[in-house]
Amino acid sequence: MRRRADEAVGSGRVEEKPAKGSRVADARASFFFSRSSWKVWIKWTLLSLCVLYVASPFLLRLFPCFVQHMVYSHAVLYFVDLSRPADLALNHTINMYLTSEEGITLGVWHTVPEHKWKEAQGKGLEWYEKSLGDGSPVFIYLHANMHNRAAPHRIAVANLISSLGYHAVVMDYRGFGDSTGEPTEYGLVTDALYLYHWVKARSKDSLLIMWGHSLGTLVATNTAVQLQEQGNPVDAVILEGAFTDAIRKMSGHFFAWFYWKFPYIQYFFLSPPKESKLAMSNDDNLKRMRTPLLMLHSEDDPLVPFQMAQQLYSIARSALDSDERTKLVSFDRSLGYLHNGLYRDPGLPGIIREFVQSLTA
Repeated sequence: MRRRADEAVGSGRVEEKPAKGSRVADARASFFFSRSSWKVWIKWTLLSLCVLYVASPFLLRLFPCFVQHMVYSHAVLYFVDLSRPADLALNHTINMYLTSEEGITLGVWHTVPEHKWKEAQGKGLEWYEKSLGDGSPVFIYLHANMHNRAAPHRIAVANLISSLGYHAVVMDYRGFGDSTGEPTEYGLVTDALYLYHWVKARSKDSLLIMWGHSLGTLVATNTAVQLQEQGNPVDAVILEGAFTDAIRKMSGHFFAWFYWKFPYIQYFFLSPPKESKLAMSNDDNLKRMRTPLLMLHSEDDPLVPFQMAQQLYSIARSALDSDERTKLVSFDRSLGYLHNGLYRDPGLPGIIREFVQSLTA
């Protein structure tokens, strides 16, 4: 027994229990270093964000294509097959592709009036084109930036128009959805003008109305003014979520809501990215338009304040000198429609129907 004890001592295998104070010290050290690492991580994260915030205007200046993508947000997609609208419950809709100019192909949906849905089953493009001349009003819907014609609120608007017995023609501008090319101010208006003439050639004497939402309001008013100058005016215009020229005057850029959303950029972009041909603003266009106008705006719109709609309505009413040909319909903020949700209002179908009837009267 003595030899075993001696061997154990000699070999150094006698284990000693760590002191209680030592364990407490190790725990405290571990906690301290853990807190320190979190502090360092938070500090560097905040520093990186500050550097990115300050440097982004210079990066955008060097790479203007990023500005284009941020303004239009056309690269944000719904991953659906746009050539198959029936997959999205649009079973009386056809997909087609039109060429607005060389190298630009536009993806377009045509939804016929709801009462034609049975007749539309299995029909081809020729039948849909011919149906545009059946005497029912035709709506060209010009959507906002971001996503494509498959966005849920855009499908809902097309279904609403169809349920009223009207045709809905919904286009993706160049660069959006499966349309080719890259979006530009002038290009979007060019696409809208082409689509208008294409529809007009087939709709005969049917009422032809343009409905623009947000960015689409600028496209709609620019298109309406050009058609008016050509002596071929559109029958009416609906503007949903339209905004004024207030921010553009500060930044000098057409789609100035981008500078409004990121205000610090305007101090660095003294000369914003320019395009060969600049379109005019809603303010300027409504001073010149003589087209019957219906404006729709939610009072709780977080992107475009309701005051902008009131300002534009005042401009249009003065230009037309008529309360009958210009109308502003507001939706109470308690309804929570924000920027994209007006289609949910149960009274909207009646508002649209009444507006169309006023055109025929």
